[in-house]
This record gives sequence, structure tokens and C-alpha cells, in this order.
Amino acid sequence: MIKISLRLALLSSALLASAAIAYGTSPLALFEEGEDRPGGVAATADDHGRNAFSLDAPALTEQQKTDFAVGNSFFKKPWVAAPSSTTARDGLGPHFVARSCGACHTEDGRGSPPNFTNGLQDEQPLSLLLRLSIPGNKPDPRYGGQFNNDAVEGVKPEGKVNITYREIAGQFADGEPYSLRAPTYTLGDLAYGKTHSKLMMSPRVAPQMIGLGLLEAISEKDILANAARQKAEGLGIKGKPNYVSDVYSGKTMLGRFGWKANVATVAHQSAGAFNGDIGITSKHFPKEECMPVQKDCLHAPNGGKPEISEKILDKVILYSRTLAVPSRRDPQNPDVLRGKQVFKESNCVSCHTASYTTAHFKAVPVLSGQKIWPYTDLLIHDMGDGLADGRPDGLANGKQWKTPPLWGLGLVPAVNEHSQYLHDGRARNLVEAVLWHGGEAENAKQAVLKLSKADRDMLLKFLQSL
Repeated sequence: MIKISLRLALLSSALLASAAIAYGTSPLALFEEGEDRPGGVAATADDHGRNAFSLDAPALTEQQKTDFAVGNSFFKKPWVAAPSSTTARDGLGPHFVARSCGACHTEDGRGSPPNFTNGLQDEQPLSLLLRLSIPGNKPDPRYGGQFNNDAVEGVKPEGKVNITYREIAGQFADGEPYSLRAPTYTLGDLAYGKTHSKLMMSPRVAPQMIGLGLLEAISEKDILANAARQKAEGLGIKGKPNYVSDVYSGKTMLGRFGWKANVATVAHQSAGAFNGDIGITSKHFPKEECMPVQKDCLHAPNGGKPEISEKILDKVILYSRTLAVPSRRDPQNPDVLRGKQVFKESNCVSCHTASYTTAHFKAVPVLSGQKIWPYTDLLIHDMGDGLADGRPDGLANGKQWKTPPLWGLGLVPAVNEHSQYLHDGRARNLVEAVLWHGGEAENAKQAVLKLSKADRDMLLKFLQSL
């Protein structure tokens, strides 16, 4: 026993000595109990491959698992134009962006801009869309509130989305260069005439679907406390809630979903996406967006009124609320813990609030009382001119964006086979995503620019572990 204890002591000393050599005096953050299960006990799964974002929350009841499977089917299988013998899935369009939810949220994951070859756009965007409006929070009189670049037979697509990029060169304090790509969006082949002279456009890629019900279960009090804390810190972080109208409750509620927190509930988000992206009507979204000048759209056949039943839509909503969050990879690795400390020292944690305990969630009770680690404050922030779209959305102005949750961040390449981030996929990797931060996050970005190469690498390892 003495020999074994001595060996363990010697091994421990060797590890400490090794860590001291590797990190010098650089502190490591502590591993916190439960952070390896970011979706809590109820909604964390251990698949880290292609299906990492597609698993149901383990705590679901047998009936909920059955409903989850049905919701999954209607989320992923394509809808068809009416009339059709497939009456449960007809009613596509007349205008649309995608034929199914899963076409944008591939494997329940993150969308991306279209592919480019030799600097030329190869295809029309599928999992990236453009929101439209004119001053006064009104839709464009000819093209509505969203640009749809596809349509059913007999109806003209609204046009094409064209994207170009320019490179912006920069360097870290130690001289290592980097380059950011800045996108420009234009509309072409317009089918219904010119857009409004003061048209505002906002590009949005489809976000990953994991943990949405858990975010909905965070108490409003805790979200508002984030804003109060940030104000008290006096570091220039000024998060604000975005209050929006929710069609399911008929009330004005705190926004949590969408890139500008412009949707309050998963139910509204799901029904709204069916309507806006696929052209499927439902009880709360009973009309397709055919503008008065779009005569072919107005006269196209529909798949019934509504085109998706409330019973089926409820199962899709359950599915969307209960997709599990993947467990962390190697969260106690010293490099990851050093990266976590760098994340804290750079004050990324002020907006990317690490953890919460969910409140009682009547819609899915098994998601209540869970310690979760989403790394978001669910508030909107001024992110500077570089990321500005110039388009208001609810209470969010043209520079404000919601702090996105970071859970699952490192698994996007495994699930979606790309590493494009931010609201429009302009960032080609996580480092570029950080370097696009400005406005309220300018000081955090400057801290990252001054990091040593070793600490930059460890920050990246931490982000990839989430």
C-alpha cells in the first residue's frame, strides 16, 4: 500500500511539473460540476458524429418519443405542390425557399451560404434567406417580408440572390496575419418589378436546432438579470431584451429565437418557418405571402385550409423543443481549461452567460429544473458596423444581434461538413467569427487580438469542446 501511494504521489508530482512547464504561471479555469452535460440530465446525448444534433432528449416519455418520431418525419420529408394524392404533405409554396424544414436545417444543424468556385457563386442559397422590409417596419410592396427564390410550377420565383465577397486583411499583435470576408447581397432576375427604393435586407442562415426547449424554459427573470448585471459591470456591455408579438399566446413576450431574438416561442418559430420558408399555412399563419402584384401566386392552388393540421404541427413543435444537446468533448483537458480561462479573461462571458437552471416548463415538464450550459444571455447587443444589416426587427436596430448559444459549436463540421459561422455564414472558422465582433464586443475582440499564439489555440480548443 505504501509503495502504491508513493507511486501515485510521484505520478501526481510529474503531472503537476509537466503542467507547470506547459502553462508557466498561466491559470487554468476550474472544471464545474455538470458542464460536461450541457443539456442537463434530461436533454444531453453522447453522439458526437453526423447525428449529434438529431437525438431526442433522453427524459422524454414513451408517448413523447412517439410524437417526436412523427414530428421528425414532417420536419425532414419534402412537401409537394397541390393538388396531390399525398394530401398530408401537399401545399408547397406557391413561393418558397425550401421544400422541407430539414432542407435548411440539414441533420438539424447549421445552414451555410451557397458554394463558390473560383470566386463565382455556384448555386442559389438554400439554407440562407433574406428578410425584407421598408421603413415603418413594413414588407416590400412587391416582394413581401422574405425573398423567395423558388416556386411551384406555373408560378415565377421572385428572383435570384447574388452574393459577392471582399477580403479584409488584418493581423494579430504578434504579427500573424488573418483575413475576413465581407459579403454584399443583391437581388437579380426580379419577376415582379423593382423593389422599393428604400429596401432593407437581412441575411439569415438556418441555426442548429438543439436545446431550443431548454432556452424557452429559462425564466424571463434570469434573462433580465443578465442585462442588469452587464449594466452594473460598467464594461460597455449593454444587452437589451427584444419584446415581440407571439401568435400562440396573443401577447407581447420576450424574444429568444432568431438571430435578432425576434421570436418568443418555439411554437411561433415553427409555424412561422413553415409559412415563410415552405409556404405551408396553419391555424396561426393562415395565408401564404402572395403580394398584390403577384397574380400567379395569388391564383395558385393550395393544399387545404390550413395545409398542416394543428395535431401534426404540435408534434413538429415538440420535436423542435426536445432535440438533445451533445455532451462536451474532453472538458477537463488542461488545454480546454486554459481556453476557458482565456474566454473569461477576455470577457466573452459577459454576453455568453455560461449556465442557468431552467424554470418550470409547462409545455414539456421534463425540461424543468435542469442545470444547463448554453453560453448565451438571450439579449440583443450592438455588434458594430461590420456586422450591421441596417434593418430593424422588433426592438432590435440595424446593428443589434442576439448572443447566440455556443453549445454544439465544435460539432458543426462533423454534422454539416462545413465550418461557417455567424448569422450569414461569412466566418469560415471560429477565429474569424470572433474577429468579426465589434461594438459592445470590441474590447473582447481586442483582447483576443493581443493573445499569444498558444492562448489563441487554447481558446479555440475550448470553443471546439462546447
